[in-house]
Amino acid sequence: MDVTFTKVPGRRYRMTIVRERGPQLAPRQGPGYDDYMPHDAVHFLVEAEAGLSGGVFGRIAAGQSNIFWAADPVIRKRQARREAKRQPSKGEHADMARSETLASLCEPLWQLRAGRRSSLPEWFSSMEPGIGESQLVERILARMDDFAAHWHPLPAGGSVTLAWPLHARSSQALRLR
Repeated sequence: MDVTFTKVPGRRYRMTIVRERGPQLAPRQGPGYDDYMPHDAVHFLVEAEAGLSGGVFGRIAAGQSNIFWAADPVIRKRQARREAKRQPSKGEHADMARSETLASLCEPLWQLRAGRRSSLPEWFSSMEPGIGESQLVERILARMDDFAAHWHPLPAGGSVTLAWPLHARSSQALRLR
């Protein structure tokens, strides 16, 4: 699966997904624009690096629509009914919670490391002790460094494409357009 993040005018970004399983998905405007690190890019990098197949992007790669919708309106209704009947597994719930925790942790750590903030938020002290120094977090922060270096200089209309899973095609994990 390839996820393309495209800068659009007005401090916004769009995500487009091309995947092997499931219906074709319509592009989606992303929340939380940032000149260096869009919110959904944080989640993608966290989930890919941590191997969270039950997170947002793992579920999409497996054929679910999740935060997207099918491009075809007929398929969209059928897919929505099918997914409304399906309850996420305990593993998917755990992966989604882990994604949220890691994204909440890594985003301010990365901003501090990149000089985009001067201190960590107060709530940070309530996080699991030592988690900020883990090898996993370090790998995620390195991926975020790489993404930001490519994303920040892009003009409106420029894109970065990430391949899921990152490990399967690491030499092609990030492409610019």
